[in-house]
Amino acid sequence: MPSSIDPAATVWLLISTALVLLMTPGLAIFYGGMVRSTGVLNMLMMSFVSIPLVTVTWLLFGYSMAFGRDAGGGIIGNLGHFALSGITPATVRVGVPELLYVTFELTFAILTVALVSGAIADRAKFSAWVVFVPLWTLLVYVPIAHWVWGPDGWLASFGALDFAGGLVVEIASGASALALALVLGPRIGFKVDAMRPHNLPFVLLGAGLLWFGWFGFNAGSALKADGVAAAVFLNTLVAGCLGMLGWLVVERVRDGHPTTFGAASGAVAGLVAITPSCGSVDTLGAVVVGLVAGVACSFAVGWKFKGGYDDSLDVVGVHFVGGITGTLLIGLLASKVMTGGARGLFYGGGLAQLGKQIVAVLVVASWAFAISFALGKVIDRVLGFRISKEDEVAGIDFALHAETAYAEGVHGHAPRGLFGNSPRPPGDRDH
Repeated sequence: MPSSIDPAATVWLLISTALVLLMTPGLAIFYGGMVRSTGVLNMLMMSFVSIPLVTVTWLLFGYSMAFGRDAGGGIIGNLGHFALSGITPATVRVGVPELLYVTFELTFAILTVALVSGAIADRAKFSAWVVFVPLWTLLVYVPIAHWVWGPDGWLASFGALDFAGGLVVEIASGASALALALVLGPRIGFKVDAMRPHNLPFVLLGAGLLWFGWFGFNAGSALKADGVAAAVFLNTLVAGCLGMLGWLVVERVRDGHPTTFGAASGAVAGLVAITPSCGSVDTLGAVVVGLVAGVACSFAVGWKFKGGYDDSLDVVGVHFVGGITGTLLIGLLASKVMTGGARGLFYGGGLAQLGKQIVAVLVVASWAFAISFALGKVIDRVLGFRISKEDEVAGIDFALHAETAYAEGVHGHAPRGLFGNSPRPPGDRDH
């Protein structure tokens, strides 16, 4: 481990940290455009409030428990760095000031919990969310981060690969989103009323900000300004492009028209899938990862209607399914040129790496789902996690925040019967 500061790596990580932090406001705009106009402010607030809540939690306990010295068995770190104890401006980690490394990893934790909020849009109490965020960070995110990225984490030692967060961010948030969606139950009018995005320009703007920030998310995880960071940067761009194209092709064949909403969703799906694999696959592999994710997620977002769970903004369909797709494809497409050792099945490595990836997916998904479901149930029992029916019908923004985004009234909500006998317009994804 380098004992002195690498100036180039430090500059790159400073830039990357700012890029990743920008992703949470970008996510807020992305999600805010996807909901109806009576819930846009609440959606923005759920992302923005995650920033200070996770920051305080991370600095006091989270960083030490995730990246501190292992407390035993690769399960969790100790509290040797409680409140950043022992870390000074002169402390170095992986060639950069450790305070910068702390901040970079903090931005990942912030974004991950904010992702979960999309599954419970329009119906969750803000007070319950404020309680959920720090508890989820400590009970779900921190242990998984230690398993996968900690210096002695058991999944890292096992050989599972996750370059930038397919397990830690995407699968953890997606499984947790499914758990909370089940705890809160569906929105009033789910499967009956059309709940379309109230502001598609917002959705595209948010997707653009996410894509911009994703370069810091993935290439920044190289922790150096070198050829690996450059390859990861290109892989991120390629997968986002192919994810968009794959989704649009499905829409054109299935629904008869490509949509702006599909373009944004497809790009995000490709970016989600390349997150774990960007440091393991070559450029051709990135093409495959993005294309498969765009196609798979475009179908997965419709599963909620058959399954009966109301994942409001398709966190499960995009982040959970996309995260699994990218994580498992490592087992097929990992290239020794990128990994320095491990190879996937299609590159002569056999089934060993795929087996490790499957185990990691099952463990992380099970832990995140179980703990999130239990935590959601406890908060629901103590505080009540869902707003009243009256407030949900009237609009969550005014009910919880005494504000409305638009003075002219409600947009993005189509009452029953507007599209004839169909409960939803053709191609609608219940937004």
